[in-house]
Amino acid sequence: MIYPGSVHGYMRMTALIKRISAYACGLILFSGILQNLQAQWSSARSSGDSSAFEVQIPNVIRVSTNLVTVPVSVTDAAGHPVSNLVPGDFRIEEDGDFEVLAKVAEAGQSPLNLALLFDLSGSVNPRFEFEQQAAIRFLEKVWKPGDTVSIVSFSDQPRIRLQASNSLPEALRKLMGLEPSKSMTAFYDTVVLAANMLRQSATPETRQSQIALSDGEDNGSRYNLMEAAMEVQRSDTIFYSINPAGASVRLNEISRKGQGNLESLAAETGGSAFVSDKAGDLDDIFNRIATELRAQYLLSYYSSNSRPDGKFRRITVSLPRKPELRVRARQGYYAARR
Repeated sequence: MIYPGSVHGYMRMTALIKRISAYACGLILFSGILQNLQAQWSSARSSGDSSAFEVQIPNVIRVSTNLVTVPVSVTDAAGHPVSNLVPGDFRIEEDGDFEVLAKVAEAGQSPLNLALLFDLSGSVNPRFEFEQQAAIRFLEKVWKPGDTVSIVSFSDQPRIRLQASNSLPEALRKLMGLEPSKSMTAFYDTVVLAANMLRQSATPETRQSQIALSDGEDNGSRYNLMEAAMEVQRSDTIFYSINPAGASVRLNEISRKGQGNLESLAAETGGSAFVSDKAGDLDDIFNRIATELRAQYLLSYYSSNSRPDGKFRRITVSLPRKPELRVRARQGYYAARR
């Protein structure tokens, strides 16, 4: 028992009050932490910016989630883009395990980070002006506010002409200033450079795409095909190519290998590899790419595999309720490594 009138009782009472105050302060602090976590989590979920949601409380806990985004193209039997699909139409698996979709952005509504790769080497010179004009018309058609454009030319080495610009007139001026050369070709180095550029400006709400006007032949790169494909995957980029060589891609082993490399990069990332047989069909090919880019869905999910092991994880996207439709999406991604 505590006797308020005694010195001993006063000291015991003071100690008790201090313990109660410390306990109350702890409750208030813990309540504040929980409220802060809840507010940040709600904000991240509502904005979609959750690819690296991390809240750090010094020396206490760390909370993180792994948001994966997958651009998906859906076409009918005739190759026409299909719109108006709903989240319930899609099924996505990671390494064979079903994943729950967190969000499906409406077709074509997510911003686009686009990189145009222009081969200036001697092997593609004869039709350079046609390619240049067709690329200008393509940008005029596909670009919209919120998109960014990068332009990388290459011959014996890549050269950045424009990086992540949101100005269409500036992009058109840079395209008009390109001139062909007679040098060797560093194709893989250019793909890697563009992938790293796109990764720097990527957000969970954007789509990244490379479009290469090239025959895919390489005789001057430090990187190889496998390394280039890995960097494109790491940047969550869709790869498209237009080979202006036409029927000559079948004439020799070097040309066949170049086109095969383009097709491999496209298949791994959910894109397409086109061959332009004549100058007049460049506009048609660019129009197909533009239509597809505007009609893409952006699927987002939180991977159930939270291990930061840096390994490749295979993705499968399907439409179980609409098996007659064709789905193209990147085949996987590389997990973050810590």
